[in-house]
Amino acid sequence: MPLNRRTFLGTSAAAGAGVAIAGGSAVPAAAHGHGHGHGHGHGRPPKRYSFTVMGTTDLHGNVFNWDYFTDKEFDDKDHNDVGLAKISTLVNQVRREKGRANTLMIDAGDTIQGTQLSYYYAKIDPITAKRGPVHPMAQAMNAIGYDAAALGNHEFNYGIPVLRKFEEQCDFPLLGANALDAKTLRPAFAPYVIKKMRTPHGPDVKVAILGLTNPGIAIWDKANVSGKMVFPGLEEQAAKFVPRLRSMGADVVIVSAHSGNSGTSSYGDQIPYVENAAGLVAEQVPGIDAILVGHAHLEIPEYFVENKQTGKKVVLSEPLKWGQRLTLFDFDLVWEKGRWVVERAGSQVLNSNTVAEDPKITRLLADEHKKVVAYVNQVIGTSTAAMTTAEAAWKDEPIIDLINVVQAETVKAALAGGAYASLPVLSQASCFSRTAQIPAGDVTIKDAAGLYPFENTLEARLLTGAQLKDYLEFSARYYVQTAAGVPVDTAKLTNADNTPDYNYDAVSGLTYEIDIAKPNGSRIVNLAFEGKPIDGAAEFVLAVNNYRASGGGNFPHVAGAKQLWANSEEIRNTIIAWVQAKGSVDGAQFASVDWRLTREGTPVF
Repeated sequence: MPLNRRTFLGTSAAAGAGVAIAGGSAVPAAAHGHGHGHGHGHGRPPKRYSFTVMGTTDLHGNVFNWDYFTDKEFDDKDHNDVGLAKISTLVNQVRREKGRANTLMIDAGDTIQGTQLSYYYAKIDPITAKRGPVHPMAQAMNAIGYDAAALGNHEFNYGIPVLRKFEEQCDFPLLGANALDAKTLRPAFAPYVIKKMRTPHGPDVKVAILGLTNPGIAIWDKANVSGKMVFPGLEEQAAKFVPRLRSMGADVVIVSAHSGNSGTSSYGDQIPYVENAAGLVAEQVPGIDAILVGHAHLEIPEYFVENKQTGKKVVLSEPLKWGQRLTLFDFDLVWEKGRWVVERAGSQVLNSNTVAEDPKITRLLADEHKKVVAYVNQVIGTSTAAMTTAEAAWKDEPIIDLINVVQAETVKAALAGGAYASLPVLSQASCFSRTAQIPAGDVTIKDAAGLYPFENTLEARLLTGAQLKDYLEFSARYYVQTAAGVPVDTAKLTNADNTPDYNYDAVSGLTYEIDIAKPNGSRIVNLAFEGKPIDGAAEFVLAVNNYRASGGGNFPHVAGAKQLWANSEEIRNTIIAWVQAKGSVDGAQFASVDWRLTREGTPVF
């Protein structure tokens, strides 16, 4: 339904009006009765009210504390837990403590993509089908009682129809003041919502929540949004809406921004607007009290930014991704000169690993969970031989060649018929996990996905032969310098200067040696393309993941290189689809030793 101003304001007012009635009596949070001598005369203590806004972000399809790619309980080195079932328990605790009517619950986007649970309900049993299912994220967020969520860039990955269906299934608005209809340039989603908090002192507190999303959508999901929606900068849209919200009587303005805090763009000058603009919004747009930050997958418990015009401090907080943390913004208000004024605002984060999953949520979605577990254990093909990453950190192994062949074929197909179709396509991949394996015989979705544990997507960048040599030299710093004749211990050979495995790239489509006896910067020997020494000026297409392409790992040249193509499909899902289409994985058809470790011309292995 196109959003005209009348229906929008109508729904917004209606959404605002019914808020503070549900559950909990509206007593202010304890112990805020101290007057601070605000000149109220008559010796009466000033009226005060406190409330709490809880926030999540970058949930990425996590409901259960479960890793569908390994098919077991989620765990990482810091023993974080994930999922809305854990968040729900924390939310219940906060509501019990503060009184439900003194709390709001919001999210900063990237909700419906990231796990096989969310993939399943977008692609396998899609919510858009006639009499289709209700998205598990909508079910869980409705049950928790969210008040609003900002749109994230990954909301657009499965196309606008899936997003619109999800929006329809949510009992709360999806906000995006800078997601505009390409033709009318009017908001394509509700820009904001106004909530009323009942106080024991007469007048309600009006809380405006303004949602902003990431302008990078125009690039990352070009295929889905081109000609349909445009995404101007966060600062410009906030500057338009914040004064409007204040003039509508908002006492508190909170921004939910799917945009990091750093003021940078990882995509060079391709994005005309800043990707990580939350801090800039706080600095440049007066009238904001707090910003829930998303997108960057960082943990920021509490961070203050001073507004350049007013000198007022704005509090920012970003809870860690996937439901690992819950942000709490606490606001203390005082009644002054006939209106509510924010006297103090602060934030903190709670760790979801301190609580059990809420049985209400796990029961609600038990069937969906079971279906997806059965799905990831589904056989999608067979493999002629077992392949493993056990030695892939120091040998060119078929299992890494498999990633590279899928990526190179995908990019070749995407560039076919275009201006760059005749250029050779190379591909980079890392040994992401030393325990990944493709067994001989039946291969499941879980096996294929295990090769690529990160939710990276694929791009094509244009590089020269000389740039590729620099790239490989940079990658080769991963090996500890080991003189010729000295015994090689594989346990001590890799991860020089704490370089993680995922920042060592093997590049396929070229042949080269890495001389580990030589110092960094002069290790790449006999670099050749099609059997001839590489031409430094020749152009190549590199199939590369978006993390590397956006500067992740700080590899030279690639972040500034011309982007020829990109899509928003996770590489692991592309691998799964490739195995499914082929039916069988035969290393003999694609495995080749393109690189090896040497010392003075003698192979190490």
